[in-house]
Amino acid sequence: MAKFIRIDMASKAVKIEECPEKYAGLAGRGLTSNFVADEVKPTCHPLGKYNKLIFAPGYLTGTSAANSGRLSCGAKSPLTGGIKESNTGGTFGQKMSKMDIKALVFEGIPEDDKYYVVKVTMNEVTIDEAPAETIGMGNYEAIKVLQAKYGPKVGVAIIGTAGEMRLTAANISFADPQCNIRSAGRGGLGAVMGSKKIKAVVIDETGAPGVTISNPEAFKSASKRFTNALTTHPVTGQGLPKYGTNVLVNILNEAGGLPTKNFRCGRNDWANNIGGETMAATIEARGGKTTHGCHAGCIIRCSQHYNDKEGKYLTSGFEYETVWALGANAMINDLDVIAYADREFDDVGVDSIETAVAVGVAMEGGAIPWGDGKAALDLIMEIRKGTPLGRILGSGAGAVGQMYGLTRVPVVKNQAIPAYDPRAVKGVGLTYATTPMGADHTAGYAVATNILKVGGFVDPLGKEGQVELSRNLQIATAAVDSTGMCLFIAFAILDIADGFNALVEMINARYNLSLTGDDVVALGKSILKAERGFNQRAGFTNADDRLPEFFEEECAPHNVTWNFTDEEIDEVFNF
Repeated sequence: MAKFIRIDMASKAVKIEECPEKYAGLAGRGLTSNFVADEVKPTCHPLGKYNKLIFAPGYLTGTSAANSGRLSCGAKSPLTGGIKESNTGGTFGQKMSKMDIKALVFEGIPEDDKYYVVKVTMNEVTIDEAPAETIGMGNYEAIKVLQAKYGPKVGVAIIGTAGEMRLTAANISFADPQCNIRSAGRGGLGAVMGSKKIKAVVIDETGAPGVTISNPEAFKSASKRFTNALTTHPVTGQGLPKYGTNVLVNILNEAGGLPTKNFRCGRNDWANNIGGETMAATIEARGGKTTHGCHAGCIIRCSQHYNDKEGKYLTSGFEYETVWALGANAMINDLDVIAYADREFDDVGVDSIETAVAVGVAMEGGAIPWGDGKAALDLIMEIRKGTPLGRILGSGAGAVGQMYGLTRVPVVKNQAIPAYDPRAVKGVGLTYATTPMGADHTAGYAVATNILKVGGFVDPLGKEGQVELSRNLQIATAAVDSTGMCLFIAFAILDIADGFNALVEMINARYNLSLTGDDVVALGKSILKAERGFNQRAGFTNADDRLPEFFEEECAPHNVTWNFTDEEIDEVFNF
């Protein structure tokens, strides 16, 4: 029986039931978004009693398929006020699948002022008062405390001090196999978890039957072909394993789409100092790991272990978007400073994109000087302390912009715009504007086709073909986010037809289905319609699908502007 588990934090009641029939054919983002659209009051306060938080693994999460370790988390976002699906690696999702848990749903708010740990095992769900020492403790140490108490191999989902303070950039952090931090980062879902007084959820798979495969031989054959697609594609088989996502710094800088000094231009002359090649060389020189997986079965291995100058572990998952936001965007020309900030983001539990972009906005407002790494670290440490300025920073770029009375605030639906200038990479600009998630490059990664020439090529500086590109990639991404696969598989399946076919065949073999590519497209469309419908009922209109006005300024070196009309933008969701 696929279990659908509801935990009411108000009454401490736990209900374990068979998955409702209407959700039986859904998983991952498809399940979280449809559930939120069905059961969460769109106009509710995101931190109030009517919001619900759901965890759901994907169709293939926990199987032997390569890169099948992702978990979707969903709720109404306290950052955007709209629907949110946030995706993570780590061990948690795989354990849920092996235990045949379709979803964990957290409802209600306790009347008392205590924090709790929800423990999930094969036989029961218990709610314990959280160990006192974990309150206010950084995530790295708190995970150690919980694993000492509940077992060294339990999966852990936890909020840091930012989640306890219910800051709108707070994330939910997950332990990976080496107990490093992986995050369901965007949209402030850590604040939702904190509002329900859940310090952590621990999951123990002891006695779990494992994932059932209806047709093992067909699955094994398709899995082998899928793996071959990932290992032979130049992005997933070479670039990402060697340099991580930070390989994009020099690529985007050359393309003129690397936002510099709070999106004033798209190129600078020192980008290589913070680029992936330099980072990989630094990691090697200090005895770190240049390639590392965020969950068991990852063969892309784009993560890494970045050590400090003394060779001591500092951070993992040191991503391009974080390096860009504190580097080019905030003008900090020092990888070590950015790495210390990245660790602090993980330890305090805030989204590294949202908060790093907020640092740039603080520089825009004159709170600290441009490029001052020490001042930036000091400012970031204010979040942990819970000072007024720290709380503002931990509430995201929009909050900082409002506090300083700024108009140059790179947000859509109050969520920070990531690491690609929409004037020079126009396809991703349409994704920023129209995705129900708020500005999010992963919602429809047009950079692949605009810049990397994956899945064809659409000129990043022109308007032609961009509406269709963003639309099709958003549809495909919604479906991929439902599979439990890392989104980076998209590079291979866009270029290698057999890779995509093998993905569909694995789902069919897992569940004894006969899905086609058209069914996958239909799934993606249905998810987006559910998400957009929720946002419309929450009060969003087409006017919310717009970029900030300052993008009408020219962006050097190509001197391009954001020049889509409202009517053209509105065509993205015309399907």
